[in-house]
Amino acid sequence: MKRKNIPTDIKSKSLNETKSEISDILERLENNKVDLEASKKDYERLLILNDHIDNLFKEKLNNIKSIELKNKTS
Repeated sequence: MKRKNIPTDIKSKSLNETKSEISDILERLENNKVDLEASKKDYERLLILNDHIDNLFKEKLNNIKSIELKNKTS
C-alpha cells in the first residue's frame, strides 16, 4: 500500500540524506536498540523514506526520458 502523503521534512531530503537515515533506522532495528513502539515508528518512517526514494527515481527517469525525446526531435 502506497502512502501518498510524504512529510515535508522527508520531501526536502536528498537521495544521500534519505539513504543515510534509512541506514540509521535499519541499524537500530537490527540491533534491537529500541522498544517495540519505537521500532514500529521507525518501520513506518522507513516505509515513507522508501516511497520518497521511489519518487526521486521516478522523477529522474522522467527527466531522462524527456531529454531523450528532445534529442530525438532535434
